[in-house]
Amino acid sequence: MDSNAPASSSTLFLDRVGEVVLSLSPTGLSWNPVSIDTNESSCCQILFHSESETEIRFSDVYAVEFVGLGLMNGDSSAEMYRFVVHGFQRGKNSTSPLVLSAHTFGHRDLQACQELFEQIDACVKLQVGRPKNLLVFVHPRCGKGNGQKTWEVVAPLFSRAKVTTKVIVTQRAGHTYDMLKSLTDKELRSFDGIISVGGDGLFNEVLNGLLHSRHKAPYPPAPTKLSTTDTEEQLQQHVYEGNNNVRNSLNNHHDIFMETAVKGEDREPLLSASESHGLATSDQESFCTDQSISVSFPNVWLRLGIIPAAGSTDAIVISTTGIRDPVTSALHIIFGKNISLDVAQVVRWKTTPSSTDTPSVRYAASFAGYGFYGDVIKGSEKYRWMGPSRYDFIGTKVFLEHRAYEAEISFLEAKSVEAVSEAQLAGTHQVLLPRSSPNKRMCRTNCSVCIEATESSKMLSNGGNNSSNGQVEDLRWSQSKGRFLSVGAAVISCRNERAPDGLVADAHLSDGFLHLILVKDCPRPFYLWHLTKLTRRNSSPLDFSFVEHHKTPAFTFVANHDSSVWNLDGELFQACQVTVRACHGLINLFAPGPEV
Repeated sequence: MDSNAPASSSTLFLDRVGEVVLSLSPTGLSWNPVSIDTNESSCCQILFHSESETEIRFSDVYAVEFVGLGLMNGDSSAEMYRFVVHGFQRGKNSTSPLVLSAHTFGHRDLQACQELFEQIDACVKLQVGRPKNLLVFVHPRCGKGNGQKTWEVVAPLFSRAKVTTKVIVTQRAGHTYDMLKSLTDKELRSFDGIISVGGDGLFNEVLNGLLHSRHKAPYPPAPTKLSTTDTEEQLQQHVYEGNNNVRNSLNNHHDIFMETAVKGEDREPLLSASESHGLATSDQESFCTDQSISVSFPNVWLRLGIIPAAGSTDAIVISTTGIRDPVTSALHIIFGKNISLDVAQVVRWKTTPSSTDTPSVRYAASFAGYGFYGDVIKGSEKYRWMGPSRYDFIGTKVFLEHRAYEAEISFLEAKSVEAVSEAQLAGTHQVLLPRSSPNKRMCRTNCSVCIEATESSKMLSNGGNNSSNGQVEDLRWSQSKGRFLSVGAAVISCRNERAPDGLVADAHLSDGFLHLILVKDCPRPFYLWHLTKLTRRNSSPLDFSFVEHHKTPAFTFVANHDSSVWNLDGELFQACQVTVRACHGLINLFAPGPEV
C-alpha cells in the first residue's frame, strides 16, 4: 500500500474476522483486527486462496456492492448493514489464474455503512480506462459446447462491476463477421470494446468484421508489380515507413483514454506514390462523443477482448495474457488492461493460377499458414463434429501424406540476418544438425522491444530520422523458391498448451514484424523432429537447416496449383498469390501482455 498516511479510518466488522480498523488511503484499503475470536481462523472471505489478506488496492477492486442488512459470521446476534469489496488474489506464480476474493464489511449504523461504501465506490470509479459498455459475441459451440457455459460463469463479474453488456449468441459461421461489417460507426461508438467468448476463429471474425471497411489503407501491390515502378531502395522505405503508424501512446498508459482525437500519417508499404491514389492519411481516434466522426484503424479507443472457451488452441489469449483462463481474461477486460497488437494484412490477388480476381483482403492476429497448416484446416472442416480432436486426426493424416508444394516467396529482411545457414551452404549431409540459437528477448508486460518500436514509429511519422539504428538502410529484398512442406507467418509467438513456447518464442506483440517460417521438403522423420520440438519447452524447433526463419515486415507468395489454401487464425482462405504485411499496432487488446 501507499506509504502515505491513510486519508481516514473507521472501526467496523469484517466477516469471519471480527472487529477491524479499516483505513482508506489514496491507493487502497487496509485493515487490522481489533480483537480476534480464537474459535475462528484469522481470515477473510477469499475464494480458494490463502486467507490472510489485510489490504487491497483500488486498482485490484473490480466492484463494490452494498448488500444491506444481514448476519455477520452467521451469528444471529450480529445483524449489520453490509457492503462487499470484490477483488482478486494473484496465484503463486505468473502462470496461475487470478482468484476471486470478496471482503464483507459490516456496521450497525446504516448511514455510517453507506458513507464508507460510497467513499470506496468513488475511489474505484476513479480508476482510468475501465470500460462501461461492451458488445459481446458468444460462440455457443466453441470447443465441446463450452461457449455459453463460459459466459454464464463470467457474466456475473461484469454485472457486479456495472459494465453493461449487449450479448449476441452466434447462430452460424460468419454471423459475427456479418454483424460487425454492417454495424454503423454511430452504433459502434456506443461501445467501449468488443468481446469474443470463444476461440481464435471467433476473434478472427471480430477482427475482419471490424477492419473490412474501417482500415482505410490502399493495398500493397501484387507480387508481379514489385519491381515495375519503384526502385528497391524506394520500396524498402515505403515498407518500413508503412509499418510505423503514428501511435497515440505506449502500451498500458492510461492517458490514451483521456486524449482528444489525434491524426497521423499512414504511409503504405510496397506502394509507390503513383499507386497510392491520393489516400495518404488515416485518423487515429481516441474517445470522442461526436458520433459523426467515422471509426477507423489504428484506433486507441476501441479495444477488443477474448474470453477463452476451450477453443482448439486459444493461442491469442495465451500469447497476450500468459494463461488460458476465462475468469482471468474477464478481469483484465473489467480492469481495462491495454496493449497494442500487430495484425497481418493478407491480400489475395489470385485464388487459382487461371482465375481473374479482384483483390480481396483478410486479416490475421496470430498466424497465416500454408501447406501443412492449410491442409489441416481444409481437411478438418468436415470433421467439426469431433471438436478440437479433429485437428489431431487430420494432422496425423496430413503428416503421413507428406505433401510438398512448389512456391516462390519474396521477403524483406535485414542484411545482418543470414537467409541461408552455414549448414545449407556446406551441403545436405548436415541436414540433421540443429543450429544454435542466439540470445532471445522475450515479449513481456511493458515490453521494451515493443515500446522502442512504438517510439521509433512516432519519430518517423513526425518526420524524424531513424537511420542511426540502420533498420531502413539494411533492409533488402530476398527470395526463396522450391518445394515447401509448410510456409508460416507468425504475428505473435502463438503459444498454446501443446506448444508452450509457440512457433516463435521471441516473437513480439507490437514490433511491426512478421516471423516467416519456411520448411523445405525433407524426409518425413526430419519433419517429425521439427514438429515434435514445437511441443517441448526450450527446444528451438526452427534451428534446422531445412527450416528458414526470417523476421520481415512484408513478403509475397506465388504458387501455381489450384489447391492452394491458407490457414488464417484457424480459418480457411483459398489463395495462390498473396502479399502479406505487418500492420504495426493496428488494434488494441484488453490484455496486460505475457508475464512469463
